Amino acid sequence: MNKQRAKEIAASPVMANVTCDGMPVYIQHIDDDNDMARIYPLNQPDQEMSVPVASLREHDEY
Repeated sequence: MNKQRAKEIAASPVMANVTCDGMPVYIQHIDDDNDMARIYPLNQPDQEMSVPVASLREHDEY
C-alpha cells in the first residue's frame, strides 16, 4: 500500500479491510518520516505494533 492511501484510511471514519501478513488490522497512525504505520490486529487491540506501510494490503471487501 502506498503511504498516501494508508493516511486516507487512518483518517477515515469508515472501517477499511486492511491486512498485514494476512491478519486484519486497524491503522492508527502513519509516520511520514520513516514510512511506518502504527497498527493493531482487529482481534487484539492491545497488541499495537509499527510496521512498514509497504507491508499493508487493502482488500475490496470483508
